Amino acid sequence: MEAENEQRAGLLYGFGAYGMWGLVPLFWPLLKPAGAVEILAHRMVWSLAVVGLLLLVMRRWGWIRELLGEPRKLGMTALAATVISVNWGLYIWAVNNGAVVESSLGYFINPLVTIAIGVLLLGERLRRAQWAAVGIGFAAVLVLAIGYGRPPWISLVLAFSFAAYGLIKKKLGMGGVESLAAETALLFLPALGYLLWLGAQGRSAFGSEGLGHSALLASTGLVTAIPLVFFGAAAIRVPLSTLGLLQYLAPVFQFLLGVAYFHEAMPVERWAGFSLVWAALALLTWDALRAARHARARLEAAGTAAPASAPAPAAAPEPERA
Repeated sequence: MEAENEQRAGLLYGFGAYGMWGLVPLFWPLLKPAGAVEILAHRMVWSLAVVGLLLLVMRRWGWIRELLGEPRKLGMTALAATVISVNWGLYIWAVNNGAVVESSLGYFINPLVTIAIGVLLLGERLRRAQWAAVGIGFAAVLVLAIGYGRPPWISLVLAFSFAAYGLIKKKLGMGGVESLAAETALLFLPALGYLLWLGAQGRSAFGSEGLGHSALLASTGLVTAIPLVFFGAAAIRVPLSTLGLLQYLAPVFQFLLGVAYFHEAMPVERWAGFSLVWAALALLTWDALRAARHARARLEAAGTAAPASAPAPAAAPEPERA
């Protein structure tokens, strides 16, 4: 019963995290007339304040000394901060410039880009279904390029930057709150310096658009941190395969908002391109579920075979190897 309650709570946390990420396009337009770079700077500054409070409550500070003592790890953290800044900044700009649908495409094709990076950089081997999914995804990008009259560069930059960020995070092996704290700490001074410069130039939206608008800019820290905390709570409670399926909620919500709420154009060519992407993701999901099922079956078979192959009780046990 306790395990069921934990899994149910994990699902709720997962729905909450990806639901908030999916609905965030409703939030960024509220911050106008602030530009994308100013919003990004506020997000960095206030995110550090929020995660700093979280770390204070959790009393998790030991990782800081370890990070500062490893220049290579610190350099990778700086690289991760740079890459996620590109991702965040472009996403905010795209949403506030009428490209919510194209932004959602970036997160739809992100799993396909992640697979491609795994093959090219990590030497991973793909199953046939995965190769087929990547091929369909490539065809989808070509169709969408025809539909847009240009390559869907917003989608591609978002997908590749987030995939690169995931690769760096995999190498770093830090927790979600800790890594966000480290990344925002590295970005804090440049972001704060930019905001102070904007204020000195009389071009800052903070404080000039009313108290409510300033509060919204400050809340970018909560908008960043809360879904991450929910995601962390879900990750330790539900299987990775379930979490992988939940990740599609965010771009689905973004796509629906782009079409139904922001009324962005969807000509036939774009529907065709998106349909190909969704077909590739369906194939990828089916293959992942099948692989997980086969892995479980092999484990169960190994477990039942183990007692039969165990040595007879009368035999002397082997000495334990160091």
